[in-house]
Amino acid sequence: MYIQRNLEPVIKKFLAGPEYLAVTGARQAGKTTLLRRIKDQVENSVFFTFEDVDLRALFDNDIKAFIRFHVEPHRVIFIDEFQYARKGGQSLKYVFDTVPGKKIIVSGSSSLDLTVSAVKYLAGRMLSFTLYPLTFREFLSFRDPALANLLEERNGLRLDQTLTEKANALLDEFIVFGGYPRVVIAQDDEERRTILKNIFSLYLMRDVRDILGLIDDYQLLTLVKALALQVGNIVSYHELTSLLQEKTPLVKKYFNLFEKTFILERVKPFFSNKRLELVKNPKVYFLDTGLRNSIIGDFRPLRERPDRGALVENYHFSEFRKADREVKFWRTKSKAEVDFIVDDRDPVEIKSTLRRPLAGRSLWSYIDRYDPAEAFVYNDGLAETMKIDGTNVRFLYHFFGLPREQGRAR
Repeated sequence: MYIQRNLEPVIKKFLAGPEYLAVTGARQAGKTTLLRRIKDQVENSVFFTFEDVDLRALFDNDIKAFIRFHVEPHRVIFIDEFQYARKGGQSLKYVFDTVPGKKIIVSGSSSLDLTVSAVKYLAGRMLSFTLYPLTFREFLSFRDPALANLLEERNGLRLDQTLTEKANALLDEFIVFGGYPRVVIAQDDEERRTILKNIFSLYLMRDVRDILGLIDDYQLLTLVKALALQVGNIVSYHELTSLLQEKTPLVKKYFNLFEKTFILERVKPFFSNKRLELVKNPKVYFLDTGLRNSIIGDFRPLRERPDRGALVENYHFSEFRKADREVKFWRTKSKAEVDFIVDDRDPVEIKSTLRRPLAGRSLWSYIDRYDPAEAFVYNDGLAETMKIDGTNVRFLYHFFGLPREQGRAR
């Protein structure tokens, strides 16, 4: 069952160009399905996977033979699980330099090899894209296409109560179980919980453990569970090192691998004055809220949860990242704080509930200091606009992303 992905037309757009393409992303995010979908629409194309040991061995050990049998007969070559190749970037460069006119699209579950090794050899000759789990709009297009189209048309405008409640109910489900495609198409909640547990333990944690060469993943599990309980909070490396009884460099190494395998991300502070604003310790968010809920074993509906605010905040972070937006947070040493600063420009506040258009003191403080053109306050029931000292403050439903004209095309 195929769910339409926003990345599909983007990849198609670049098929005519000379560059090779790389698609990275978490395991089970839908990379193989996406590549097969595009391959079926491209003439004189072929699909390989480097899970095929013999094919991978030929690529690693005899690149000339690989070219003769698997590249020369085709115009477009799709290679899945490319991270298994030992000298992937170096061999791709050889193909690029010796067999002109071919288009190779590779995919892999870790950004370590594809975006570091491959780009090192193919600088200027490879474009890299990230496929995340589904956005809410992709989820909605699958579950309720008519509602998805309506939200696209309204683009931040007010909706009547019935439609708002319907969209919020679907959003609550999305936040609890996340956007992994196999989870979205599952038939019931028990199946969703089982799939998420397996994605985490059999795929994501295995990747991190294998990269580190660990047999016992107790420390990794302890750390990731601790971070799942600190979503939206400022990370204390000192506390984490005490928890693991390890030194800070190793804890930061674990962090780095969690990021490279698309489990979570650290969000850095936004600042211009080191004397008045936080400049060092990050916050942490997960790239899929369902995965985060699986890690802590809590799939209760949002209305029953003490961590509802943190989860909704994490949802917005993941939506911004899926749209390729840069995300930071702002906090002063006097405790004024804005949840997100998007693209080093737009202040964004997240409110679980809001009944009238009010901007908090922290947002006022940020506006006074930085004078942004617009600010955004996400909530569950208001779609209005107000002015603060020349800044246009927009109150938006949680299920709306930042208006398209404010950022990159999705």
